[in-house]
Amino acid sequence: MSENFPVVIHHNPDCGTSRNVLAIVRAADYEPVVVEYLQTGWTRPQLQALFAAAGVTPRTALREKKSPAEELGLLDTAVSDESLLEAMLAHPILVNRPLVASPKGVRLCRPSELVLDLLERLPPGPYAKEDGELIVDAEGRRVAPAA
Repeated sequence: MSENFPVVIHHNPDCGTSRNVLAIVRAADYEPVVVEYLQTGWTRPQLQALFAAAGVTPRTALREKKSPAEELGLLDTAVSDESLLEAMLAHPILVNRPLVASPKGVRLCRPSELVLDLLERLPPGPYAKEDGELIVDAEGRRVAPAA
Protein backbone atom coordinates (compact mmCIF):
# COMPACT_ATOMS: atom_id res chain seq x y z
CA MET A 1 0.00 0.00 0.00
CA SER A 2 1.17 3.56 -0.74
CA GLU A 3 0.43 6.16 1.87
CA ASN A 4 2.75 8.54 0.01
CA PHE A 5 0.54 8.28 -3.10
CA PRO A 6 -2.93 9.30 -1.91
CA VAL A 7 -5.98 8.48 -3.99
CA VAL A 8 -9.37 10.07 -3.33
CA ILE A 9 -12.53 8.78 -4.99
CA HIS A 10 -15.81 10.67 -4.92
CA HIS A 11 -17.93 7.56 -4.91
CA ASN A 12 -21.53 6.48 -5.39
CA PRO A 13 -21.82 2.84 -4.24
CA ASP A 14 -24.99 2.39 -6.32
CA CYS A 15 -23.08 3.11 -9.54
CA GLY A 16 -21.38 0.22 -11.35
CA THR A 17 -18.72 2.50 -12.86
CA SER A 18 -17.91 3.93 -9.44
CA ARG A 19 -17.73 0.42 -7.92
CA ASN A 20 -15.40 -0.67 -10.75
CA VAL A 21 -13.11 2.31 -10.16
CA LEU A 22 -12.92 1.63 -6.44
CA ALA A 23 -12.19 -2.06 -7.10
CA ILE A 24 -9.43 -1.19 -9.61
CA VAL A 25 -7.77 1.20 -7.16
CA ARG A 26 -7.88 -1.37 -4.36
CA ALA A 27 -6.66 -4.18 -6.66
CA ALA A 28 -3.64 -1.97 -7.44
CA ASP A 29 -2.93 -2.03 -3.66
CA TYR A 30 -4.06 1.47 -2.78
CA GLU A 31 -6.49 2.19 0.03
CA PRO A 32 -8.20 5.33 -1.21
CA VAL A 33 -10.04 7.95 0.74
CA VAL A 34 -13.65 7.25 -0.22
CA VAL A 35 -16.00 10.24 -0.19
CA GLU A 36 -19.62 9.19 -0.53
CA TYR A 37 -20.73 12.53 -1.92
CA LEU A 38 -24.43 11.68 -1.84
CA GLN A 39 -24.12 11.63 1.96
CA THR A 40 -21.60 14.44 2.45
CA GLY A 41 -22.72 16.77 -0.31
CA TRP A 42 -20.43 19.19 -2.13
CA THR A 43 -19.06 22.63 -1.41
CA ARG A 44 -18.72 25.26 -4.13
CA PRO A 45 -14.90 25.52 -3.75
CA GLN A 46 -14.61 21.72 -3.80
CA LEU A 47 -16.59 21.35 -7.03
CA GLN A 48 -14.87 24.30 -8.68
CA ALA A 49 -11.43 22.89 -7.82
CA LEU A 50 -12.30 19.35 -8.94
CA PHE A 51 -13.81 20.55 -12.21
CA ALA A 52 -10.87 22.85 -12.94
CA ALA A 53 -8.31 20.14 -12.18
CA ALA A 54 -10.21 17.58 -14.28
CA GLY A 55 -10.67 20.04 -17.15
CA VAL A 56 -14.46 19.71 -17.12
CA THR A 57 -17.26 22.22 -16.83
CA PRO A 58 -20.45 21.89 -14.82
CA ARG A 59 -22.21 21.12 -18.14
CA THR A 60 -19.81 18.26 -19.04
CA ALA A 61 -19.92 16.94 -15.45
CA LEU A 62 -23.73 16.98 -15.31
CA ARG A 63 -25.29 13.59 -14.70
CA GLU A 64 -28.23 13.48 -17.07
CA LYS A 65 -29.52 9.93 -16.53
CA LYS A 66 -30.93 8.67 -13.25
CA SER A 67 -30.89 12.20 -11.86
CA PRO A 68 -33.39 15.06 -11.62
CA ALA A 69 -31.55 17.03 -14.36
CA GLU A 70 -34.40 16.87 -16.87
CA GLU A 71 -37.20 17.71 -14.42
CA LEU A 72 -35.14 20.62 -13.09
CA GLY A 73 -34.81 21.97 -16.64
CA LEU A 74 -31.02 21.62 -16.60
CA LEU A 75 -30.66 19.86 -19.97
CA ASP A 76 -31.42 23.09 -21.85
CA THR A 77 -28.09 24.38 -23.20
CA ALA A 78 -29.15 27.93 -22.26
CA VAL A 79 -28.76 27.04 -18.55
CA SER A 80 -25.56 28.70 -17.30
CA ASP A 81 -22.66 26.89 -15.66
CA GLU A 82 -23.36 28.95 -12.53
CA SER A 83 -26.96 27.68 -12.44
CA LEU A 84 -25.73 24.12 -12.97
CA LEU A 85 -23.25 24.51 -10.13
CA GLU A 86 -25.99 25.83 -7.82
CA ALA A 87 -28.18 22.85 -8.73
CA MET A 88 -25.29 20.44 -8.07
CA LEU A 89 -24.81 21.91 -4.60
CA ALA A 90 -28.51 21.45 -3.87
CA HIS A 91 -28.72 17.99 -5.51
CA PRO A 92 -25.35 16.13 -5.25
CA ILE A 93 -26.68 13.32 -7.51
CA LEU A 94 -26.38 15.77 -10.44
CA VAL A 95 -22.58 15.39 -10.48
CA ASN A 96 -21.40 12.59 -12.72
CA ARG A 97 -19.18 10.05 -11.03
CA PRO A 98 -16.71 8.96 -10.02
CA LEU A 99 -14.32 11.87 -9.73
CA VAL A 100 -10.88 10.60 -8.69
CA ALA A 101 -7.86 12.59 -7.51
CA SER A 102 -4.26 11.43 -7.11
CA PRO A 103 -0.83 13.08 -7.38
CA LYS A 104 -1.15 12.44 -11.15
CA GLY A 105 -4.27 14.59 -11.47
CA VAL A 106 -8.05 14.56 -11.33
CA ARG A 107 -10.37 12.77 -13.74
CA LEU A 108 -14.00 11.99 -14.22
CA CYS A 109 -13.43 8.24 -14.62
CA ARG A 110 -16.05 7.24 -17.17
CA PRO A 111 -15.23 4.67 -18.44
CA SER A 112 -13.75 3.21 -15.28
CA GLU A 113 -10.40 2.22 -16.81
CA LEU A 114 -9.52 5.93 -17.06
CA VAL A 115 -8.51 5.62 -13.39
CA LEU A 116 -5.43 3.66 -14.54
CA ASP A 117 -3.98 7.00 -15.77
CA LEU A 118 -4.05 8.28 -12.19
CA LEU A 119 -2.18 5.36 -10.57
CA GLU A 120 1.55 4.66 -10.27
CA ARG A 121 0.97 0.94 -10.73
CA LEU A 122 -1.70 -1.25 -12.28
CA PRO A 123 -3.59 -4.05 -10.59
CA PRO A 124 -1.93 -7.44 -11.12
CA GLY A 125 -3.20 -9.08 -14.29
CA PRO A 126 -5.27 -10.43 -15.63
CA TYR A 127 -7.81 -7.95 -14.29
CA ALA A 128 -11.37 -7.46 -15.56
CA LYS A 129 -14.18 -5.07 -14.67
CA GLU A 130 -17.51 -6.21 -13.18
CA ASP A 131 -18.87 -6.86 -16.68
CA GLY A 132 -15.93 -9.13 -17.54
CA GLU A 133 -14.14 -6.66 -19.83
CA LEU A 134 -10.39 -7.23 -19.50
CA ILE A 135 -8.43 -4.03 -18.74
CA VAL A 136 -5.07 -5.49 -17.61
CA ASP A 137 -3.68 -8.59 -19.32
CA ALA A 138 -1.91 -11.56 -17.72
CA GLU A 139 1.46 -9.83 -18.19
CA GLY A 140 0.25 -6.79 -16.27
CA ARG A 141 -0.13 -4.55 -19.35
CA ARG A 142 -3.05 -2.27 -19.99
CA VAL A 143 -5.48 -3.66 -22.59
CA ALA A 144 -6.62 -1.30 -25.34
CA PRO A 145 -10.38 -0.71 -25.20
CA ALA A 146 -12.49 -2.67 -27.66
CA ALA A 147 -13.49 -0.55 -30.63
